[in-house]
Amino acid sequence: MVGGLGRHVHALATQLAVAGHAVTVVTRHAPGLPVDEMRGGVRVVRAPEDPPPFPLATSSLLAWTMAFNHALTRAALRAAATAEFDVIHAHDWLVTHTAVTLTEHLRLPLVATIHATEAGRHQGWLPEEMNRCIHAVEWWLAREASRMLVCSEYMKWEVTRLLELHDAAVEVIPNGVDDRRWRAPRKAVERARERFTAHDGPLVVYAGRLVYEKGVQDLISALPTLRDRHPGLRLVIAGDGPHRTELAEHCARIGQDVEFCGFMEEVDLAALLAVADAVVVPSLYEPFGMVALEASAAGAPLAAAATGGLLAIVQHGKTGLAFPPADPAALADAVTRLLEDPKAAKRMVAKARAMIRKNYLWPTIAATTAQAYAAAIDEASVLSPRVAGVERPAIVVPEGNLLALAATP
Repeated sequence: MVGGLGRHVHALATQLAVAGHAVTVVTRHAPGLPVDEMRGGVRVVRAPEDPPPFPLATSSLLAWTMAFNHALTRAALRAAATAEFDVIHAHDWLVTHTAVTLTEHLRLPLVATIHATEAGRHQGWLPEEMNRCIHAVEWWLAREASRMLVCSEYMKWEVTRLLELHDAAVEVIPNGVDDRRWRAPRKAVERARERFTAHDGPLVVYAGRLVYEKGVQDLISALPTLRDRHPGLRLVIAGDGPHRTELAEHCARIGQDVEFCGFMEEVDLAALLAVADAVVVPSLYEPFGMVALEASAAGAPLAAAATGGLLAIVQHGKTGLAFPPADPAALADAVTRLLEDPKAAKRMVAKARAMIRKNYLWPTIAATTAQAYAAAIDEASVLSPRVAGVERPAIVVPEGNLLALAATP
């Protein structure tokens, strides 16, 4: 599980299977798991790494990606030897080489989802050669895809400009959430309450990857102000990432005690969110903001940066409180408002849950995605030289056959 992409692919694939589609996900192998199995109605084909060792690290990322795509392509072709597919869906730049190879070899339409851009992750810059290479791969994927999907209106704005696409070529289909899975069992909530709230002050929580663009450093910088206002306040940071050591050093420099929990299983995380007095999403860059949906479904009051996809989820004063990104003082003010008016915070939680039921449940998201597949197949049968001469009936939703590619399932 690396960020929100894995959760997106898992939920989308299983919901498409529930709707009647035949879905195959081709992804990385993990130790101890079979290379080919049925899971939740989805065929999961896992590509083991080839023997030459390429560490999955920043300095060797491009070499690792090339090696990964070789293994992924062979696994996908083996899957295609035993099934006929109607469409290929590539998730993000890491699988571009495999996606293009399969599109040309199988003569199938390609749908691509850009979950985030390299320039966006670096606040609009491409500082190093590696960053420029990744951007070039994103640009290539956008050219090869017959349909481009993004998760928010903000991402549509970003992708059309960065990747030089016409507005009509990019379709917004938001991420979803299974709200029932984020309502933790009573015993798990009791355990979380005993572990995290046995103190005199309020509980503030951050959940997510520990990388610079998530803005956790701003939450830590706001701590002295928050603790002056709310004695005994406890900050729990759930998640892990390359920025963890730096964040711990930041805490030490300003003399603030913070609990770093590391990665948490979903049921434990849902329970932690359920007992939080406030959940903070301080992102500098956020294409969508899956954690905001998950926290709201769990029942947590939200304070979130007014950036990216969060703007659609956290409607200020209605479904949560928004503050300018990279502004610790404004962050502290937003959290203070939630803590000082718990009745208003509960009203915002109720409105957020109603918004989730209306707009963000996975059956709705999967149905909209299936319609995008159908449109790509119909357009490709008429326009694309790759499928010229191949007789393919128009897809009848919900009976498509999908090959999905993802670096994290």
